[in-house]
Amino acid sequence: MTDAFQNQTVVVTGAASGIGAAQAEKFIAAGATVVAVDNNADGLQQLAEKCNSASLHTLVGDVSNQATSTQTLTRVNKVSDHLDIVCNTAGVLDAYKPAMDTSFADWQHILNVDLNSQFLMVKAALPQMLAQHHGVFVNMASIAGLVAGGGGIAYTAAKHAIIGMTKQLDIDYADQGIRANCLAPGAINTPMNAADFAGDGHMAKWVASETPAKRWATAEEVADLTLFVASSKADYIHGVTIPIDGGWLAK
Repeated sequence: MTDAFQNQTVVVTGAASGIGAAQAEKFIAAGATVVAVDNNADGLQQLAEKCNSASLHTLVGDVSNQATSTQTLTRVNKVSDHLDIVCNTAGVLDAYKPAMDTSFADWQHILNVDLNSQFLMVKAALPQMLAQHHGVFVNMASIAGLVAGGGGIAYTAAKHAIIGMTKQLDIDYADQGIRANCLAPGAINTPMNAADFAGDGHMAKWVASETPAKRWATAEEVADLTLFVASSKADYIHGVTIPIDGGWLAK
């Protein structure tokens, strides 16, 4: 996909590590201008050093804060006169906590970072996309948005809600040039899942054994899918959730 996104402008949240970093790198390699957003300044600096590209613009901010979405669009408008793609990738886990172990503060935190941040970025980006009659949202859900067991109660609720939000977003604006879809990763080897590999890696080994493909995926595999879903080749794909889970949901 070299130069497949030439002259396109992309926002990636959660870009300091894992899937978000891989998405930012691959969009840069494909010719895009990328505004990379994360609250991890060191991670964004490492991304900038790795990409070594004038097409990468970083913004340190908390995506659950409305000011960050506003600042993101301000940065977009400084580097480009259009916004083509938003990858709402930022998210946090909830340690698989059930309801009895989840405080209301925990619940609010997970929904703020995982769900509300996506809504805020949609609200910030949508007016510009509608004005230009074109825009693509690739929202990060999870297999936890389709079945129970992929997270705790707050994470599972947030990911289910993202899928519903994405469907409604697409239905509301598809006839005005907007596309919105979700990705639903399963076991992806990223820093967010580092706890599964701790010690002797028992949890990571168990997850791999329970996955039909018998392995974890890489962040780069999810990024490759992202680029396809965001591309003109996928222009007729609307309002769907695409699993990338090694067969987990097929069981």
